[in-house]
Amino acid sequence: MKKIIFTEAAPAPIGPYNQAVLKNDTLYISGQIAINPVTNELVNESIIAETKQVMENLKAVLETAGMTFEHVVKATIFIMDMNDFAAINGVYGSYLNEKTAPARETVQVACLPKNVNVEISMIAML
Repeated sequence: MKKIIFTEAAPAPIGPYNQAVLKNDTLYISGQIAINPVTNELVNESIIAETKQVMENLKAVLETAGMTFEHVVKATIFIMDMNDFAAINGVYGSYLNEKTAPARETVQVACLPKNVNVEISMIAML
């Protein structure tokens, strides 16, 4: 069976999906955008602030499942503008140990939910 993971420390889903699903020892985290879960407001004053909120949301979901970024084996970063890659990568990298960082791809897309600039999903394993 799968276990649905939910925390109020990350934004509630805005559609027919869950924040994360745990199946056996694998956690599948839905793409997180920069919504502050306390205010329910979008954090978009800068790409750095936006990416930091995304990473904090991912961290909250991981912690609810009893995991940390060390458990992440795969990440996917969706960005609106590849020119923001260096700033996004800098924030993203500050949450991870470079020696044990997960596999990852970064994809520029045409549009993201709520017209955000970055969305990140992850897969983690115990």
